[in-house]
Amino acid sequence: MQVYRLSALSDNYIFLLHDPQYNVAAVVDPAEATPVLQHLETLDAQLVKIFNTHHHWDHVGGNQQLIQHFPNVCVYGGKQDRGRIPGQQVFLEEGDEVEFADRIGNILFIPGHTKAHIAYYFPSPQRDVPGELFCGDTLFAGGCGRLFEGTPAQMVDSLSKLRSLPDSTRVWCAHEYTLKNLQFALSVDGNNPDLQTRYAQVRAARQRLEATVPSQIGIERLTNPFLRWEQPALQSAVKSQESVQTFARLRGMKDRF
Repeated sequence: MQVYRLSALSDNYIFLLHDPQYNVAAVVDPAEATPVLQHLETLDAQLVKIFNTHHHWDHVGGNQQLIQHFPNVCVYGGKQDRGRIPGQQVFLEEGDEVEFADRIGNILFIPGHTKAHIAYYFPSPQRDVPGELFCGDTLFAGGCGRLFEGTPAQMVDSLSKLRSLPDSTRVWCAHEYTLKNLQFALSVDGNNPDLQTRYAQVRAARQRLEATVPSQIGIERLTNPFLRWEQPALQSAVKSQESVQTFARLRGMKDRF
């Protein structure tokens, strides 16, 4: 399974999955159709599946046009998003599986950003191949999504699932927010040497107009404040020693940053 990162809108990423053996493709969170159609034409591949993580327009905006071009495409999304994702045919829950190419994807229910948010996690099939996590707007490189429909407790539970994945897991998050996320992270965890190093690397990459996605779970655990609510430095920054309250206060600070 090959993964292609496509830029869309102002700062969105769409992920096109390609099965070179059968020359078919799946797409994760098509914000718009044009970049997907262009890359499919380059590959001369047929689109067979649309994997949506949640219902927000900048993740499903291309669904209908893609369905028009590929009438037999199957549209997947969370069970609780019924009626909110254009063209949805498959309604997924925690523990369900999806198949594409030579990989089996596990469905993780990760509410918080929205009430119905899911992630698609394709575990590593062998030691030298990383797992692939398509997590929408729940986990970002250096950050996490705003809480539009969920609670801090739900988001802590959801992020706990994601941070427990293997360190080598690639994090395909849906926005290029990394530089600003790390600027906030430094404001609350400025003495973290791993974070300092990462910020310098990301700043240089963005100056070169390079993407910072995918990240890796191991890097996120070391540098992302929204996966580090037990750390004394972050608890001190928000004056709380309770995990959910620490997370909630950090998220509130980020909302105002």
